[in-house]
Amino acid sequence: MPRQKLQSDSNLFVRKATGLVRSWSVMDAFIYATFSINLVTLGLYIFSQMFYLKGGLLPTLIVSAIFIFFETIVYASLIAVMPRSGGDYVWQSRILGGGIGFVLSITGWWFILWLWVPLYSDMFRHIVITPTLALIGFKDAALWFGQTPLGLFVTAVLVCAIVSAFISMGMKTYARIQRYCFFGGLIGLIIVFSLLAFNSPETFKAGLEHEAPRLLGTTPGIYDATIAAGAAAGAEAPLTGGSFAAIFGAIPFIVFFNLWPNWGSTLYGEVRGATDFRRNLWGMAGALIITTILAISFLFLINKTITWNFYMNANAAWWGALWGTSSVPAPLPVWPYPALLAAFLTPNRIIQLGIILLMSLWWFGWAGTVFLSSTRVIFAASFDRLLPEKVSEVNPRTHTPVIALLLMVIPSIIISALFAWNVFNFQSMTLDSTLVIAVTYLGSTIAAIILPYSKPDLYNASPIAKFKIFGFPLISVAGVIFGGFLIYLLYAWLIDPNRLYNIGLMNTSSIIFIAALYLTAFFIYIGFKSYRKKVGIDIDKVHQEIPVE
Repeated sequence: MPRQKLQSDSNLFVRKATGLVRSWSVMDAFIYATFSINLVTLGLYIFSQMFYLKGGLLPTLIVSAIFIFFETIVYASLIAVMPRSGGDYVWQSRILGGGIGFVLSITGWWFILWLWVPLYSDMFRHIVITPTLALIGFKDAALWFGQTPLGLFVTAVLVCAIVSAFISMGMKTYARIQRYCFFGGLIGLIIVFSLLAFNSPETFKAGLEHEAPRLLGTTPGIYDATIAAGAAAGAEAPLTGGSFAAIFGAIPFIVFFNLWPNWGSTLYGEVRGATDFRRNLWGMAGALIITTILAISFLFLINKTITWNFYMNANAAWWGALWGTSSVPAPLPVWPYPALLAAFLTPNRIIQLGIILLMSLWWFGWAGTVFLSSTRVIFAASFDRLLPEKVSEVNPRTHTPVIALLLMVIPSIIISALFAWNVFNFQSMTLDSTLVIAVTYLGSTIAAIILPYSKPDLYNASPIAKFKIFGFPLISVAGVIFGGFLIYLLYAWLIDPNRLYNIGLMNTSSIIFIAALYLTAFFIYIGFKSYRKKVGIDIDKVHQEIPVE
């Protein structure tokens, strides 16, 4: 593909090249995509909150994955045409216009990711800290981390430190970290699957009654008490079945988990072979398919041994008590983490701890996704002179944009405090984290649909020009399907006619928060565009050029 060149006297960009290097293979991108739709963290976390919905989790999972497959086609195509660091920002600003690209991408990849930090932290304490402390005998510390606002905030600070350390090491080192975590996590998952496959509901009940009092200080009869508390909290979600309307009513919840196989798209300026459409598609679609199969297997095994009745009632009891929608305290004083419940099937403390530590690798391998992709969007905007030039500087040894990383870390700690103590009703905004990014994805999807027609020279010179469906460009056909899916999600979240999601027009805090983010991005764009014009740089001309990596 011929590279679009800048004029020799151009000072449009901060420098002639980004300073980033292609240190990842497509396999690294595949592992990153698999971690991005992380079954153990995102999947189990959102499954547990879907207890009150009436759509079966299995059909909801499968139907959503079918629509999201078209997302992988859209993004694999965009990457093949313009494999640049910054992904959505670069595509939208070059196809739809600089203002649209900046506002949508900065809000979706920078500002809203601050809200993801307390969510990553909540998963960290429930999946790693609390069960580990309980298993080594520190029950009170385990419950403090798992139950208190200060415990969540301290966890958020730890998360920011861990993630910053990972990213500061550079893409090459992070790729090694995620490989070790991926294969170690798979070993842990196989052990959990085996325990669930070769045991019975009776064995699980006996294990729970034996281990929960020893580790967590619960009273006898916790199995039946949990089922009763869950019923009082309104547990309804079935494993299978549900009407068409119920399944589509559950989809806007489940996409919190599986909408992200394209999460690494902002990094493809640093992936070798990124112009190969088929390899890009394999990396993202393969992650989606494998994760969906693992999720189906996990849910069936939970149903077999833990039983769906106990699992959903345990979820309802936990979240109902936490959200204040149930007056009955949760008998199980920790989040009902399926790996911990599976570990109760053996009384051996060393094996139990080994299971939790191996399964913890799913969190550690995934942790970097909260900042890594975002730093590249911030970097790309700075490289286009829409943020201070300092933000686009990279460490010469690790090729990491350090200032961009700090712009993620510092606000995230503030947002984490607001979330932990539920200031301004922040805990009701969990799904805002998905809504705002879905708006960004819609912008890129529209860009993908019109790309063959608005940029014919660029499209025809790309490797995707030969892929057509009934004479129409594949990228446009996939874009129409996925775009329709996104519009449905946005309607469901914002209008929310059945009051299922609590982030739409009826949640004033949510709407004010979202509006504030978009307005902030808009004013930053207007301010920097005006400033650059005064010093002789036309931002509109910047967005007519494609940056050189």
